[in-house]
Amino acid sequence: MNSYITKGRVAVASCVALLGAACYGVIVYPMKHAQEYMRIQDEVRQGIDREQIQPGGMRIWSDPFKERVKEEPLYLQKLRKERGG
Repeated sequence: MNSYITKGRVAVASCVALLGAACYGVIVYPMKHAQEYMRIQDEVRQGIDREQIQPGGMRIWSDPFKERVKEEPLYLQKLRKERGG
């Protein structure tokens, strides 16, 4: 009976350790090394015009904590360019 309790504790402890290791690799490490990930994103996205590949004329992503500047919708900007004004 005593070995059954020990095996159960080992199983629970193993699951907790596995979950902790997975969370570290997916959540904690990227948060601690954010500058490295930003550098990699800049290198990968270099030369890509994000405005050209954005679907549906939507705005490209912007920082949600920055104060928003009122801007003209993209479809109006495109119309203005087409009309030459």
